[in-house]
Amino acid sequence: MTGALEIARRIRGGECTAASVLEETRALIETRDAALNCFTATTFDRAHAEAAAIDARRARGESLPALAGVTYAVKNLFDVEGLATLAGAKMNADAPAALADACLVQRMHAAGAVLVGALNMDEHAYGFTGENTHYGATRNPHDLARVSGGSSAGSAAAVAAGLVPVTLGSDTSGSIRVPASFCGVFGLKPTYGRLSRSGCFPFVDSLDHVGPFANTVADLAATYDALQGTDLRDHACAQRGVEAVGHVAPLPAQTRVGILGGWFDDWAGPAARRAVQTAAAALGATQWCELHGAAAARAAAFVITAAEGGALHRNKLRARYEEFEPASRDRLVAGSLVPASWLIQAQRARRQAYLEALELFGRFDLLLAPSAPDYAPHLGSETFTINGRTVPTRATLGILTQPLSCIGLPVCAAPLWPDGDGSGTDDESGAGDMPVGVQLIAAPWREDLCLAAAAQLERAGIARTRLR
Repeated sequence: MTGALEIARRIRGGECTAASVLEETRALIETRDAALNCFTATTFDRAHAEAAAIDARRARGESLPALAGVTYAVKNLFDVEGLATLAGAKMNADAPAALADACLVQRMHAAGAVLVGALNMDEHAYGFTGENTHYGATRNPHDLARVSGGSSAGSAAAVAAGLVPVTLGSDTSGSIRVPASFCGVFGLKPTYGRLSRSGCFPFVDSLDHVGPFANTVADLAATYDALQGTDLRDHACAQRGVEAVGHVAPLPAQTRVGILGGWFDDWAGPAARRAVQTAAAALGATQWCELHGAAAARAAAFVITAAEGGALHRNKLRARYEEFEPASRDRLVAGSLVPASWLIQAQRARRQAYLEALELFGRFDLLLAPSAPDYAPHLGSETFTINGRTVPTRATLGILTQPLSCIGLPVCAAPLWPDGDGSGTDDESGAGDMPVGVQLIAAPWREDLCLAAAAQLERAGIARTRLR
């Protein structure tokens, strides 16, 4: 499977048809997904109609949109007309089918993309491993014994496996960046409110973001452009016009890049530290800085997530407790009991961390940090060890992403490999040839800088997707 923009170029030039691309995609999914478990549903009937419409437009000599004929899939918390929106939960399987597509699915359709299915995730987006009790674990394409990361598990793994060139996911506490790191793909968590969440099953309204995954920065940017736009149906969606990044511009020569230390170095294992050092050298970054409120921001994210998630699911917890994912239901119950004073204090800590971050952006244009503490852990791992500290796996994999989600900054996750080119091994960790990612963080509404930095790493051969 080639990249999204290359597919669209070939279809536009008559080198192939949207129908032939779809058939290749279908064959890949039917051959490979049984081992990976990325998809919970396929939409091939719909996809055939969408592909036929693209081919008919070309036959009539019409101009084609940017993603014409590009196959893609979405995390199963996006409404897809005719499918029940699972959000990873068994109890939602008997819900009525969605009557209309989510806003971003509509925008992908308008861009000419062809939807082939819905993707597996942690239940109600409350998890970092992609191990779903009801629908099975999504396995890491680079090592089937390891987790794919979550909660956008299928979204990252489907791109890494080459099943589709782009997918859509969501990120509340790190659910784009953690699986992008573990599966070795590019992911973009835009500024909070940049992209519409209308038609997406909610988790934590004040923290939920949506965004794309792709196997190149150019594909990521093109998909992001297709998703932009105002939407009054989402109260958080900023009423900003489309700020297209198009062909990603080079990173300005005088860009000031700060390396986040403190919390982000303390909780980074050797592989994550090496990834940051490699990226820093390629970006010309030498100055370290610190977000002193990172620990408080992460604690605030825990409280806000538990409280809002618990409130959202309170009635179902009372009525259908046994049907919830065992790993998350008790946290939701506890969250539903969080006192209002705790939530108020958490919002204050969140605001303080946000203001501190804005001060940092007075000194730096871009910040650099690891995406995850280490390589993807093995399936079923209850604990892992970081710098001599043994910690619970599910609660800790987002330790480097949560402080940034909490304050809504735009972040591009870029994948690096043990020796920088994806061909070596890392005997120290025993992970073999596994990826680990970095976060490229900008001030609010500067997704263009995040993407430009990722593109610079990609051009240097340091960050890249390696399809399995």
